[in-house]
Amino acid sequence: FHMASLIAGKFSVVTTLSRSVPAIEHNLVRYGLASRCARVRASDVPVLELEVPGSNARHRISEEIERAIRDDRAEAIVLGCAGMADLAAALSREHGLPVLDGVACAVKLCESLVGLGLSTSKRGGYQVPLEKSFAGIFAPFSPPGRAS
Repeated sequence: FHMASLIAGKFSVVTTLSRSVPAIEHNLVRYGLASRCARVRASDVPVLELEVPGSNARHRISEEIERAIRDDRAEAIVLGCAGMADLAAALSREHGLPVLDGVACAVKLCESLVGLGLSTSKRGGYQVPLEKSFAGIFAPFSPPGRAS
């Protein structure tokens, strides 16, 4: 979602099944991107159908993207299912707008952090947790001198 907000004003998410829509909408709110998302759409393509040669899954996803462009005025599309990853480049060319695969975007984001030599902060909420002792069968995993 974050990558889409960097390259377009408004984006729509196209996913497989309708039951995924509430979870995706929740995540958009959680990440502060709900106002940038025009709509979350389901193509009602079962995930496993994406792997079936000759299925019309790709066509149905493409039709949903066309509706997002026409009805939502989407400037970019985020594919809401990792099973759609192989379709992103072709769908982008077909529709003339960025179509983002979330898995590829996440990997590239991680690669850029590593390339910049960045890691999580060691202060505040990301600092290393305090050592704690364990009891019962987990006692041997306690830090030295902390077993109860």
